[in-house]
Amino acid sequence: MAETHKKILCIEDDRETAALIAEELIDRGYAVTLAHDGGEGLAAILKIMPDLVLSDISMPVMSGFELLERLTKLAPQFSKMPFVLLTALTDRDNELRGRQLGADDYVTKPIDFEVLATIISARLAGVARTGLWPKGLGLNDREVEILTWVARGKTSAEIAQIISLTKRTVDFHIDNARGKLGAATRTEAVIKATTGRLIEP
Repeated sequence: MAETHKKILCIEDDRETAALIAEELIDRGYAVTLAHDGGEGLAAILKIMPDLVLSDISMPVMSGFELLERLTKLAPQFSKMPFVLLTALTDRDNELRGRQLGADDYVTKPIDFEVLATIISARLAGVARTGLWPKGLGLNDREVEILTWVARGKTSAEIAQIISLTKRTVDFHIDNARGKLGAATRTEAVIKATTGRLIEP
């Protein structure tokens, strides 16, 4: 039985398939969140910080490939999060592309749930050994983005111009990040975030 605290995000545009996957994984003790397209999936990843993502490839708004590529560019710390692609596409080129983008595993439909459960268990065990998330810590996507710019030597005013926010809002996000990281200064926050692999300047 899986630990109830392990969070799995399933991104699948076929609602019947998504519900079936969720039912199977919940029965195995996982906490499951569903998203029905790549855009919803990206937002959910940044919001709930799942322990593992299952994502279909062929979806509206953003494909599984596009989601994986965008995610690792937007927030490099997510490159350590297990990402499993689900697909009816069985050709070798698609599997190679997924692995080149950083996918950890590739499961073809119809899904063999015993195989899927084994993959999930193995991937989560690997993450437990390396330590993906510092306990209780969760910077949101904006805080990650702003701290990354701070690490690159940008001032609040410069960051505000780059990401189209006010300087006051940028400072607000930096202060929030400092609080979460237990840092007295923005420099200390950047050092802690970098050391903890939360940002990769």
